[in-house]
Amino acid sequence: MQWFDSCKQHLLLSSLVLLCLPILAHAAAPTPLDTADIAWLRRDGFDLDAAQLQRLRTLGRSGLLDAQLADRLNAPLPPAIDALLRSSPALNNSAQRLLEDFHQRQLQIKAMPDGDARNDARKAARQQAKAYLEQTQASVLLHALYGPNQLKEQLVLFWLNHFSVFQGKGRVRLLAADYVENAIRPHALGQFKDLLLATLKSPAMLEYLDNAHNAKGQVNENYARELMELHSLGVGAGYSQEDVQQLALILTGAGLAPVDGRQQRFPRAQQALVVEQGLFQFNPKRHDFSDKQLLGQSIRGSGFDEITQAVELITRQPACAQFISRKLAEYFVADHPPPALVARMAKTFSDTDGDIAQVMGTLMRSPELLQGAAGKFKDPQQFVISALRLAYDGKPLANPRPPLNWLNQMGQPLFGRITPDGWPLQSSGWSSSGQMAKRFEIARAIGRGDNRLFIAEGSTLPGPGFPLITTPLFYQAIAPKLAAATRNALEQAASPQEWNTYLLSSPDFNNR
Repeated sequence: MQWFDSCKQHLLLSSLVLLCLPILAHAAAPTPLDTADIAWLRRDGFDLDAAQLQRLRTLGRSGLLDAQLADRLNAPLPPAIDALLRSSPALNNSAQRLLEDFHQRQLQIKAMPDGDARNDARKAARQQAKAYLEQTQASVLLHALYGPNQLKEQLVLFWLNHFSVFQGKGRVRLLAADYVENAIRPHALGQFKDLLLATLKSPAMLEYLDNAHNAKGQVNENYARELMELHSLGVGAGYSQEDVQQLALILTGAGLAPVDGRQQRFPRAQQALVVEQGLFQFNPKRHDFSDKQLLGQSIRGSGFDEITQAVELITRQPACAQFISRKLAEYFVADHPPPALVARMAKTFSDTDGDIAQVMGTLMRSPELLQGAAGKFKDPQQFVISALRLAYDGKPLANPRPPLNWLNQMGQPLFGRITPDGWPLQSSGWSSSGQMAKRFEIARAIGRGDNRLFIAEGSTLPGPGFPLITTPLFYQAIAPKLAAATRNALEQAASPQEWNTYLLSSPDFNNR
């Protein structure tokens, strides 16, 4: 690739071949690994580390896949990572508590007289909300780096993108942790209808796509439209604008419980129709109880049951099976996945009532997964996570801020997509010259160790130095498949740091 060749020209090369590493690695290498299994493992997770390689050796490809799909790989995160997450207020307080505290703080600011003190209080409130968001972003990143069920961690990121919410809208920053932990992660390998319903009831989604304001006589169609177009059926699935309008009526009253302390009163006849789950509230006083027609089916006006009926109806549509299967195949297999594979996945979806684990089983066992010489180009999130996994191989980060900044610089921050369509799944969205230059800079930062990944925020201690990627992991799993151009570049590296940079910025590593 031109970007790789041009980046090489900007570094001083020499004829030094590092430390006779092939000889040392050859002596230490165990039984050779099947290259097809290694290629499969690079798709199964965020590329390779020694722990994932050992799981493959222990369980075999089929056993590892079965364990992941059944969500049986539940080893705890490294103690240092677990402690870091437990210290994060955003992750250890309920969404209701966070919103109540935020509301009280806003009331206090409002009561303050104009002046510097009020401005400082507003700035502090914004900084606190930003800190909560960063804690949530860090949690997603750290689970992806260290989680034993790598297939599930990929799906968590996939579903966060598929059901995208934007941190800059309303109070989403405060609700993002609840969204990950209560809507996305528990349902990442479950039934799609349960996942869709969980996102529908999520405070973050209700806030982002305005259904919290959708009420009888003040109907807001925003979420209903995106639910059908982006979340379930896709464009051109045969539904009409009238279907969107009817779904919006079905969704009236689905919103958030008040956090201002005021008591709600409901007529006795409606009290049994109230549904509350955390911050989610179905308020029958705001619901349109008329009968509806959705996708050719009648839905009697009855309250919250209309929503569950609508979700069942939508997720049983053949268009839903096709749409979700194609998007999963785009993420895991290719920009333009083989139609035959998508058709088999869609059949599995329909036959199992949308069982995501079984659909992924069809995908991960398919011969098409590993067909094609070029592989699947990594998006920025996949690149950063996989580079850290390979370079530092399980070493616990003390400061996740550098990789979060790298994602910002590469244009794919978590919860950063303004529009609800999610980040592009196509390689063309991430292959501009500017993107490639930034990717090389980040590869150099990781390869040289000139970052503060292992230094706690605020510490003045020096970092641990550059990583040693030239481990048995490299020679067992990566070296046998390297292209001649990459081998040639590595042989010309003038230092271990340059060697790391060349490997992490190579086309071989940037393609799964």
